[in-house]
Formats: sequence, C-alpha cells, structure tokens
Amino acid sequence: MRRHLLGPVVLSSLLLVACGGSELPPAAPVAPAPAPVAPVVEPVATAAPPPAEPTPEEKKKAEALKKLQDDRTKWQDEYKAELARWTPEMHADAKALADKTYPSLGAAMKAALAGKDRKPGDADRDKYRHPTETLTFFGVKPTSTVLEVGPGEGWYTELLAPVLAAKGKLIDTNNDPGGPEDDRSTFNGQRFKAFLDKSPELFGKVQAVVVDGKAPKLDMDGTIDVAVVMREVHGWVNGGTLDAWLGEIHKALKPNGVLGIEEHRAKPDADPIESSKKGYVPEK
Repeated sequence: MRRHLLGPVVLSSLLLVACGGSELPPAAPVAPAPAPVAPVVEPVATAAPPPAEPTPEEKKKAEALKKLQDDRTKWQDEYKAELARWTPEMHADAKALADKTYPSLGAAMKAALAGKDRKPGDADRDKYRHPTETLTFFGVKPTSTVLEVGPGEGWYTELLAPVLAAKGKLIDTNNDPGGPEDDRSTFNGQRFKAFLDKSPELFGKVQAVVVDGKAPKLDMDGTIDVAVVMREVHGWVNGGTLDAWLGEIHKALKPNGVLGIEEHRAKPDADPIESSKKGYVPEK
C-alpha cells in the first residue's frame, strides 16, 4: 500500500527534474533609461561697461592730433591753389630774378620785394617787418653765406633766396619731412619742403638741412657770415633749447660773424618762461 502511493510521486519528481534541465529562452534586452535633459537657460543680457574716461594727457593728445589734421587739410587746399597760381610766365620771372646779379643789398631787396613770386598777402607785412632795414642792420650782402634758422612758412626765404642766388649762399634748417605723420614737426618739414619745391628757378640753390630741433647739431663750424633767427627764440625758451641753439650757431659763425634776432618783445619785467608760451620774450 505504501509502495503503490510512492510510485507516482517519484515519477513526478523525475519529470520535474527533466523539465528543469532544459535551457530557458534569453530574456529581452532592457532599453537604457534616457539621459536627463538639461534645462534650457536663456542668457541674461548685460549692459556693456561704459568706456573708460580718457586721461587729461590722452585728451590733450587727441586735441593736438585733431588740430594737426585740420591744419594739414587746410594747407593742402592752400598749396593746390598756390601751385595753380604759378603760371609759366611766373616761373620765367622767378628765374630772371634769381639769375640777376645785384650791386648792393638795397638793389637786390627792391627787386625781391617786387617779385610776383611772393605769396599773396606776404607783402602786406613789409611795412611792419621792415625787411630791407632789418637785413641791412644784420650786415647781409648779396655775397654772404646766410643761415636761416627756423624759416617757418618761408616769409624771409622768398626774399633771401633771390638776393643770394647769384653770388651768395642760403642755408635753411628744416624738420624731417619723412618723420611720423602724427608729429607736427613732420608737417612743418613737409610744408617747407613743398614751399621750396614749387619753384626750382627761385629756390633751387637753397640748401635745406634737416636738424632735430630738440637736440640741434649744425656741423657748420666757421662757415656762416650771418645767422638770422626770425620769431624763433620764444620757441627755444619754451622748449628748453635756447642754450643748445646758441651754442651751435656760435660755432657755425665765422670770426666776426653776426647773429641777427627778430623776436616778439615781452614787457621788460616779464618771466621769459611764462611769456614764451604766448610767443614773447623780454629783450634782455
């Protein structure tokens, strides 16, 4: 009775074991969880910081550059008009003026003052500057070797050049016309070079020498009869170069040579440093 009941139980166990030995089908792959998406953050607009306020030195430099640009533009327009004024007849007259020999300074100055080459308006200053009397007082002759220091825009150059062309010699200091374009001294050098270039007949014999105005060196020892300095000394005082310029000119002059100075006269008790800033120096 007990053996009869156990039989089926054993068989059932064997069936279970047989079923448990079979391989199960592979499980379906599990999809990975999606990566978290970062929230979109709209950029917050921020105002650009205001530009830094320029320093007083930067303002001064910008103002000087603007003034230089304006002066250059004005001069270029004036120079175009000046070139247009020079007709072939004027070039011929200038050549005749420079080629002629004169018996005296008075005769040479009379011809130069009447020259058609003079820029419009220049003759208006004759009655104030008294050029014939001034150059006579300095001892200039048609045979002199003259050094003109700081010729500016050439007011005296247009008189001295024809006076000295035939038998004398005119040397003019000039700034470097090839210097930095934002430097006023370069502009001054370019302007004077253009002044000479407009008439080779009149100014072709003028010897232009580039000199650094802040550290002048002339290298003309003992070769100059008369050095003329017209309205230039206040710039030397203001720039602290008075002694340097006077020393170089002294070396350049021949024995008994003459330094002739024309200058705007300040009051006798004026401080030369302060008055020089306005273009004047006391005579002493």
